[in-house]
Amino acid sequence: MTVTLITGANKGIGFETAKQLLALGHVFYIGARDTERGEKAAAEIGARFVRLDVTDDALVKSALAAIGAAEGRLDVLVNNAGVLASGDIDGPSALRSFDTNAVGVVRVTEAALPLLRESANPTVVNVSSSAGSFWAVTNPERPEFHLPTALYSASKAAATMLTLQYAKAHPDIKFNALEPGTTATDMTAAFGIGRSPEESARTVVRLATLDADGPTGTFQDENGELPW
Repeated sequence: MTVTLITGANKGIGFETAKQLLALGHVFYIGARDTERGEKAAAEIGARFVRLDVTDDALVKSALAAIGAAEGRLDVLVNNAGVLASGDIDGPSALRSFDTNAVGVVRVTEAALPLLRESANPTVVNVSSSAGSFWAVTNPERPEFHLPTALYSASKAAATMLTLQYAKAHPDIKFNALEPGTTATDMTAAFGIGRSPEESARTVVRLATLDADGPTGTFQDENGELPW
């Protein structure tokens, strides 16, 4: 059985990814900040819940410790939790955006590394965004060109770079970043755009179920590798 943890998984793409991986037979842990919502989401689909706030070092460590005590390893980690941080650009907003979207990746990944090393096929998927791609935001034909999301874009660029650096530092673990596609979630409600979370989750699932010889250090969407 493949042991999987996904952060920010009580709704949206994270929740749909959990449903699809559970259907493939994964032992699945939903990580969420809100205990009531997280437990409700886990119970709805038959997953397990761990309280995990990617901006809280103690909660991150305790969540991974709980998984380690129960399973002894972690096969797949999906760093999915994120915030849009649109609106005013100021210091507090920047700190919140980077703390969740980039530093959160570091917190969870570092806590998970000992458990990932116990896996025969360790895999990490970082849900990033082409809104953080220089190639996309400078291309007038791309939707990212028109998005007024400076802090989100910058923090997701950092998340993609972290993915590459982790892949180089840990060649025994697959690290890939993902553009899941424009998706209709709570995060994008203000823009009124996007497809269903179920459709976007399929790309997360593909990268979360790579064979042992699968790619690492890439930035991909549903069609393959993207420039960034």
